[in-house]
Amino acid sequence: MEEDLPDYVPSIGLEVHAELSTKTKVFCGCPTAAGAPPNTQVCPVCLGFPGALPVLNRVVVEYALRVALALHCQIHRPSIFERKGYYYPDLPKNFQISQKRSPLGYSGHVELPVNGELHRVGITDVHVEEDAAKLLHPEDDKDHSLVDFNRSGVPLLEIVSEPDMHSAAQVEAYMNAIRSALLYLGVSEARMEQGQLRFEASVSVRPEDTEELGTRVEIKNLNSYRAVLGAVSHEIERQTKALQAGDLLVQETRLWDDARGVTEPMRTKETAMDYRYFPEPDLMPLVVDDDWIARVRASLPELAEERRVRFVQEYGLSDYDAGILTGDKGLADLFEAAVAAGAPAKPAANWLTGRFLYLLNERGIGATEAALTPAALAELVGLVESDTITGPAARQVFDRIALSGESPKRVVVELGLTQIGDEDQLAASVDEVVAENAEAAENFRKGKEAALKFLVGQVMRKTKGRANPQLASKLLEERLKV
Repeated sequence: MEEDLPDYVPSIGLEVHAELSTKTKVFCGCPTAAGAPPNTQVCPVCLGFPGALPVLNRVVVEYALRVALALHCQIHRPSIFERKGYYYPDLPKNFQISQKRSPLGYSGHVELPVNGELHRVGITDVHVEEDAAKLLHPEDDKDHSLVDFNRSGVPLLEIVSEPDMHSAAQVEAYMNAIRSALLYLGVSEARMEQGQLRFEASVSVRPEDTEELGTRVEIKNLNSYRAVLGAVSHEIERQTKALQAGDLLVQETRLWDDARGVTEPMRTKETAMDYRYFPEPDLMPLVVDDDWIARVRASLPELAEERRVRFVQEYGLSDYDAGILTGDKGLADLFEAAVAAGAPAKPAANWLTGRFLYLLNERGIGATEAALTPAALAELVGLVESDTITGPAARQVFDRIALSGESPKRVVVELGLTQIGDEDQLAASVDEVVAENAEAAENFRKGKEAALKFLVGQVMRKTKGRANPQLASKLLEERLKV
């Protein structure tokens, strides 16, 4: 009898690299604004000229401290900047200034709601480093690459987790939690499509009956949730099959091939010795005192998970609706402001988590980029609640005000969408629908209730969504039961 193969448990850790949204770079005064022509936001410091000295940006430290404290980290005092040496065209001085052995924050954690339960992931450290330049590879010139040094020296915050995640669902929840924290704390725009948020995943697999972690494989340069989840899922499957076949896994760095859906070997994994870390001689140790920590801690905002719990308790929302709203700070802010402007919580949440998100996704914009105002949303909900307009008419109005910022009442008047709630005014349309749909009318008389819904829909269509559906249903029944 063939022996059963053991079950295997994956262990996953993530490194998150987030560009901080400061106005200037981490060690010089060059601007960080996106979209500038190549190599126009540079100076001797970020170009790595000999003799140029770095000066630490205080706002970078402030932002990093906010994140470290929000993730429940201990603070190193002092923390040390070090040179991480490696040669590559996007790093002109052949080393990156980073923090390795004494990062700003360490030993933190984040709690993730996954499948109705909280799962804790340890935070190994939170540290500051400088970004490298950006390599461009022209399609029409396969022999050359171009380097844009505008990104060189942009402040990066690296958040390193413990290998405490064991499924793709936990990985996705972790990415959502970290990105949400960055946005709520106001330290990064975290736009993945612009390279402001990047990931590296470490994956290992071990037999279920052992405690020691398996051979770790690191996957570099993952620039989207889809890439992270695809790479992690593939790597778990690859390693599991290798172990089941008795193959030996090698500690290495791999790249994700999105088109083929596989990871590919890149190089044997480097160790700290390979990077030749040593303290940066041109920067003093960073000392964050008790007063600074206390001030930053007192200024921390309510984060997404706390807000989600409050939305459920204070507004009576479902966990699902509260999670959708608080997952986007701009959306949550709009919801609370609309409620403060007089909108009932549930209808406001329905509009924002439904039609509004659809419109945002369709146009590829965020909640704060749309024109919808809290007052306009409250006004629209009021028009529906007072039966001034019907649901279909309200959707027409919402689609317009979400992108134009106009007053709902003005749009209703302009488009002639005021609800028809008068029997005499609606009677003619009802009679026309009955005459035009004799078969459906006869089906209703034979007891088919679905026919009535069809006829109500025809009345709504004939009146361009203005008919009161309850009144239309009442009049139809009266006509058809004669």
